[in-house]
Amino acid sequence: MADEDINLTLEKRTITGKAVKQLRRDGFLPAVIHDHGKPSINVSGGYLQLHRAYLQAGKHQLLQLKVGDQSYTVLIKTAEFDPRKHRLNHIVFGAVKSDEKVTAEIPVRLSDDIPAEKTSLVVINQLDNVTVEALPKDLPDELVIDASGLIEIGDKVSVSDIVPPPGVTIMTDPTHAIATVYEPSALAAANESAGGAAEAETPAEEAETAEETTETEGTEPAAEGDQSAPADKKS
Repeated sequence: MADEDINLTLEKRTITGKAVKQLRRDGFLPAVIHDHGKPSINVSGGYLQLHRAYLQAGKHQLLQLKVGDQSYTVLIKTAEFDPRKHRLNHIVFGAVKSDEKVTAEIPVRLSDDIPAEKTSLVVINQLDNVTVEALPKDLPDELVIDASGLIEIGDKVSVSDIVPPPGVTIMTDPTHAIATVYEPSALAAANESAGGAAEAETPAEEAETAEETTETEGTEPAAEGDQSAPADKKS
């Protein structure tokens, strides 16, 4: 867990629904705090500070929020992005208690020494994070997996190969592959074939995306009007 706390001061927000479009234009980001079944708290803050906090904390590091005279220790539960501009659009914070276990998404990475790469083989990462359960104080910043067994084509490491720190339980399917070794030419052929199929589907996909964007533009996320904490997809 990171030693340095992330502290944010946010304002209570009365603007909801389509009116939040102007809020975003003015440089603010709408958010909501869910606090153990209590009524949700609509808040907002400067876009730059909230975007910076999201990049730093992800969904695994605790943040300290100050809203008026109230303080909250939270994790980021969900972050919504504009599909066209790729800008952060909305954040849902979940309040946590120090003595209660929480679920969080923890980044995973391979150790630096990967034998397969020294023989010009290609190692493809297939999983960027795993879901864990732990007390807030025990949440790690990342999980590093020993990659020394990635030597030949077909070698792989899976979630079951992760050695979690004390107090941390991994909830992700243990059989899920994290990285696999491939032969470069075979991988190139597979990518070429997949690229042709994707190109054929692109016009239809773009039209579908445009329709969805037109339909949903300016609407507030469903969590905004919900007065109880939503079920996290991976919780």
